[in-house]
Amino acid sequence: MAAESTAHELIAKHRPTLDQALEAIRTRAYWSPHPEHPKAYGENGSLDAAAGKAAFDAVLNTRLDLGQPGTDDWVGGEISPYGVELGVTYPHADVDVLLPAMKAGQGAWRDAGAELRAAVCLEILKRISDRTHEFAHAVMHTSGQAFMMALQAGGPHAQDRGLEAVAYAYVEQVRTPDTAEWTKPQGKRDPLALTKQFTAVPRGIALMIGCNTFPTWNGYPGLFASLATGNAVLVKPHPRAVLPLALTVQIAREVLTEAGFDPNLVALAAERPGEGIAKTLATRPEIRIIDYTGSTAFGDWLETNARQAQVYTEKAGVNTVLVQSTDDYKGMLSNLAFSLSLYSGQMCTTPQNLLIPRDGIRTEDGPRTFDEVVADLARSVDGLLGDDARANALLGAIVNPDVKARLEAAAGLGEVALASRQISNPDFPDAVVRTPVIVKLDGAKPDDEAAYMNECFGPVSFAVAMDSAADAVELLRRTIREKGAMTVGAYTTDTEVESAVQEVCLEEAAQLSLNLTGGVYVNQTAAFSDFHGSGGNPAANAALTDGAFVANRFRTVEVRRQA
Repeated sequence: MAAESTAHELIAKHRPTLDQALEAIRTRAYWSPHPEHPKAYGENGSLDAAAGKAAFDAVLNTRLDLGQPGTDDWVGGEISPYGVELGVTYPHADVDVLLPAMKAGQGAWRDAGAELRAAVCLEILKRISDRTHEFAHAVMHTSGQAFMMALQAGGPHAQDRGLEAVAYAYVEQVRTPDTAEWTKPQGKRDPLALTKQFTAVPRGIALMIGCNTFPTWNGYPGLFASLATGNAVLVKPHPRAVLPLALTVQIAREVLTEAGFDPNLVALAAERPGEGIAKTLATRPEIRIIDYTGSTAFGDWLETNARQAQVYTEKAGVNTVLVQSTDDYKGMLSNLAFSLSLYSGQMCTTPQNLLIPRDGIRTEDGPRTFDEVVADLARSVDGLLGDDARANALLGAIVNPDVKARLEAAAGLGEVALASRQISNPDFPDAVVRTPVIVKLDGAKPDDEAAYMNECFGPVSFAVAMDSAADAVELLRRTIREKGAMTVGAYTTDTEVESAVQEVCLEEAAQLSLNLTGGVYVNQTAAFSDFHGSGGNPAANAALTDGAFVANRFRTVEVRRQA
């Protein structure tokens, strides 16, 4: 158990932030304690840009020793999508040694209570935040995100999502009081009286299976939700994106130790090339919670086979935008162009299918045919990415060869409205940088359905000609129901069409964005306010973040005593 003075100090330090987070998830208003601007760092112990880059450079080609028990080898091999060999090696664990060591610390962590656990988690997040610039380089060189996106999405936005999970975890745990006096009248007889004690107890060891594209943003919600609810957490990174999560584990272990807890409450499970330890770990009896982001195939496997665990998955979907009419045509095109281009479309929220009536759409300047809309969107993307420096800053790099292969194959699926082009990155000549491709398909042709009804992850989108807005709404419904969607967008000035799209999204449980024409995009969500996924369609069985995401990570155990 943490020393009493340390516990009080941590709670006093972080309780105001926790209270603000609790208020933010209640009101859904904008709030963040983590600055997005790079120049905000460099004071109060945080690393500025130069110090963060130096810290990242210092870890390259080193052995990252976490002091974990059961280390039987050292593994590595990460190569940046920008062509840099990271050269970092990590401990490879004998899980028969590591898992019992992780379990040993759970009793004291459970007894610490929800408030202290939250304070420890917030201290971990604070120290991660102080090293945001270092993490930005780590995320950039494992995911292929451009630096500014890696700093923002991999830094403050990921930290926000972690804090959001802690806030929800706290709410659910304190919903039940610690103790209660229970008295039942018995008429003329003495009343029945009991003293009752209620304790939130962890399910067991949680396994967080990281992803390649957003190792921190997608990893932190599950990690901190499990830790805040009393569970030990084993972090299994994607083999191409180990460094950001290894640094996270390192910081967590340091904070736990300083707070008087067992550092083995958080540990890393790095793997040898081709070892594929996720399946082995996921079915271990000690693993009682699993968080996973990645392919539908493995997500389905986990849900089917990891029967001893509570499994939370974010898999894949076919994100759709319905375009029927707009009163800001230029703003719509600009917004869509950015959404299709950001991080080369390598986001689970990037739009794929653009459903457009074949007889065109209404705009404030008159009608536009299907072909005109698609051609105008292609020009908007070209204009956005016409300058190579700006294109590199927006696109980042293609994260793996599979994405490149899908991009190249997409051109053969239909008429190409916008061809992808190669862009050179002067700072990283080996980076694979490609602009998006837009392919025209026909919603009435069964042969085209095989393309648009399957996820094509990467900078690929399909402009699908539909017979009518009503047909587009029905295809939207079928797509969400059969394939799932992390995001849905619609552009319409018609109240009936808007109502129909909204009803589909309510019935099929998909998050909807209507008529976005400014600086908010369908593939971006804000912590404390927006829900990422719904847990109600095949794309994901959980939402980031809501009460359901945290409440089943612990159980409440009651001890009754005669009063």
